[in-house]
Amino acid sequence: MSEDTAVPDTVREPCWRGRNIAFTPVEIDDAELIQRWRFDPVTAHETGVWPGSLYELRERIERHLDDSNRDDFLVLLPDGTPIGHVALTDQQLAEGSAEAYLVLAPEHRAKGHGADALDALMDLAFGELPIQRVEAHTHTDNAAALRVLAGSGFVHEGVRRSACLHRGRRHDISLLSLLRPEWEAQDRPRSWDHA
Repeated sequence: MSEDTAVPDTVREPCWRGRNIAFTPVEIDDAELIQRWRFDPVTAHETGVWPGSLYELRERIERHLDDSNRDDFLVLLPDGTPIGHVALTDQQLAEGSAEAYLVLAPEHRAKGHGADALDALMDLAFGELPIQRVEAHTHTDNAAALRVLAGSGFVHEGVRRSACLHRGRRHDISLLSLLRPEWEAQDRPRSWDHA
C-alpha cells in the first residue's frame, strides 16, 4: 500500500455507503492527503485546477466546513483506506441544483470505485436532499470520466468551447447532468440498501 493512501491512525466512521466504498466527512487534517491527489499530473490536467499550497488548501477546507452549500467526503475502502475526495458543491436548494466533484488517487482508478462513489453521491443528492438536477463538468477528452458519468446516468448537454486554460493550451469542457426523474428510473440498489 502506498503512503498516499495509508490507513489513518484512527478509524473514521462512515456516514454514507456505496456498494464497495463508504464516505466520511472531510476534515482539515485531510488536506495533506487531498493535496497529494491533486498534485497528480493527470488529476491536475483533468480538473483544470493547478494545485496551490497546502496552507491554502487547509484554509479552503476550513471554509468549506462552514459552507452549507456543499458536502465534502473522503472515499474509503472497506478497510478504511482513503482513496479519493467526492463532493456535492454549489448546492442551490431553492433551485434544486448542485454540482458533482470526484478525484481518486491514481492507484485506485479504473477499478470501479469512481462509479461506485458517484452513484452513492447521487443517492445522497436525490435521496436525502431536495435536489432536482446535478451537473458535472470535465474536459471533452477525459474519456474515463465521461464513461463513469454516462454509466451513472448523466446526459451530455453540450460543450463549453475553450473554457479552460491548462499548461498553455485551451480545452473544451463537457457539460453533463442527471435529473431526479432519471435517477428515480435507475434500476440499481441504493446507498441505504448497502447499510
